[in-house]
Amino acid sequence: MLARPPAGTIPDAPGSYQFKDAHGRVIYVGKAKSLRSRLSSYFQDPRNLPPRTAAMVAAAEAVEWIQVDNEVEALLLEYSLIKQHRPRFNIRLIDDKSYPFLAVTVADEWPRPTVMRGARRKGVRYFGPYAHAYAIRETLDLLLRTFPVRTCSDNKFQRHEKLGKPCLLFHIEKCAGPCVGEVDHATYDGLVDELLRFLEGDTDGVVRRLEDEMREAAGALEFERAARLRDRLTSVRRAIERQLVVAERDEDLDVVGIAEDELEAAVQVFFVRRGRVVGRKGFVVDKVEDVSRGELVGRVVGGLYEENPPLGLPKQVLVPARPDDADVYEDWLAERRGSRVVLRVPQRGDKRALAETVTRNAGEELTRHRLKRATDHNSRARALNELQEHLGLPEAPLRIECYDMSHLQGSDYVGSMVVVEDALPKKSDYRRFRIKGVPGNDDFAAMEEVLTRRLTAYLAERRRPVSERGRFAYPPQLLLVDGGKGQLGVAVRVLDELGLTGEIPVASLAKRFEEVYRPGDPEPVRLPRQSEALYLLQRIRDESHRFAITYHRQLRGKRMTVSKLDGISGLGPARKKRLVAELGGVRAVERASLDELRALPWLPDKVAEAVHESVHRASGAGASTR
Repeated sequence: MLARPPAGTIPDAPGSYQFKDAHGRVIYVGKAKSLRSRLSSYFQDPRNLPPRTAAMVAAAEAVEWIQVDNEVEALLLEYSLIKQHRPRFNIRLIDDKSYPFLAVTVADEWPRPTVMRGARRKGVRYFGPYAHAYAIRETLDLLLRTFPVRTCSDNKFQRHEKLGKPCLLFHIEKCAGPCVGEVDHATYDGLVDELLRFLEGDTDGVVRRLEDEMREAAGALEFERAARLRDRLTSVRRAIERQLVVAERDEDLDVVGIAEDELEAAVQVFFVRRGRVVGRKGFVVDKVEDVSRGELVGRVVGGLYEENPPLGLPKQVLVPARPDDADVYEDWLAERRGSRVVLRVPQRGDKRALAETVTRNAGEELTRHRLKRATDHNSRARALNELQEHLGLPEAPLRIECYDMSHLQGSDYVGSMVVVEDALPKKSDYRRFRIKGVPGNDDFAAMEEVLTRRLTAYLAERRRPVSERGRFAYPPQLLLVDGGKGQLGVAVRVLDELGLTGEIPVASLAKRFEEVYRPGDPEPVRLPRQSEALYLLQRIRDESHRFAITYHRQLRGKRMTVSKLDGISGLGPARKKRLVAELGGVRAVERASLDELRALPWLPDKVAEAVHESVHRASGAGASTR
């Protein structure tokens, strides 16, 4: 039960506050201009609170706060704590895919454009994001005749550099051929600079240059060259047409559109640079807390610019409504950009039309998401409630951990742990275990080792201060093992030895007839064949099995493939790693001819001969046994 802090102990100052549950886990983080005023609003009759706020207060056991000097610092602290703790009652920005960017590796000796996802890397210029990777590839295909820079991987580049022969792209005039010395560094760097300017939106200079060169070639009666320049000019203009013009020529801005219902909101963002839409992004906001329209816009803006965006922060961000504490957000954005940033709600003209277009896109995305959610959300809720009822659990199992073992005749023994939260896989919490103390084939001993390691770590984490705990410092509401009564007995014994019997419910799921066994009950629970609870358990068990099998195959494959290069005279770990990396894998080493191996300047001829003889002898032996 949440106790109200003593009167006068809450400061009348800006800061961030955190509600915690009985385990000390942070379940909600907020910010306030006045901590005293904001926190006082939570301690009232729950019937007067919004339903989700009342649910959060009911789940909380304690509240803490951190005082800061001003509202901007409170905002920064709030986002930092949300990122660290991922509280269950805070709004969550659900980005279900890693959007692709067109990236140029400017730090490379011979830079190349490519498609990249995920975290940004040093020495790379990013453009986008794009909705689909194929859109990037189509744009690149149009531009390579005008900017014939390499698009091949480093391994392929090095292979052709050693062979002294260019690839097909050179012959169709989509690469200048740096791998075979057909272009010098100065010329190549000029091509890269022009490509970067074009992608930044400075297209007029490229078009003028091509037009001038085409006229000069025609005037000199070089009609074939003029025709090639004409084709390049056509490709450039087609690429320009793909960039929708929506604003003044030198205008940079981001446009945010939001469509929402009571549970979620869909967000679309158009990135406009030099008047052209150069990227777009969309995500869904899970409204686990009750927020006004202004609060929602503020949370979206904060999540969008929490990390420095690849295209940088523009001077203007068009939003559907002014966020609450808009001045605080503008100060925060200005601090990140280094100059003033304005949050505007467009009222008329082209910018309003553009904002309406972005909002329509958000509405269409919300409609698609609703159709998926209507079945998904209801079925997940039914599955958890049915599990609680059929297994006699004290509460709905919001977090389920499932364990499985995999091996081949006792070799490469591994265990898997998959985690499901709110009936959805939480892949960031998956864990793999390499069995250490089990000789031979013994699933029960392997299961005991895995559960002991996991739960011992939980006990150790639980003794640490809350601020220092890891993500596994909290118990599951259901521990599920793959197997029958034997595996269940192992799990019960581990829980008993660690003193966790009354704290963590446990069950096992047998493959035959999908029977669920519980401690102390000789008869299995047979869930209804069409129940959501049974489908959920099947999905968890299958995912655990898949995860274990995948890890087992990785270990086995690594052991088997690496062994082909083991024991070769003169080929130590460093040379072996470099050989595999430069040729593109163990199989590529097997396919390499003796001349190709000798051509590697760092590999002595005797070692090259030993490698060639060894891998071909191994391949021949394998063929004879088949």
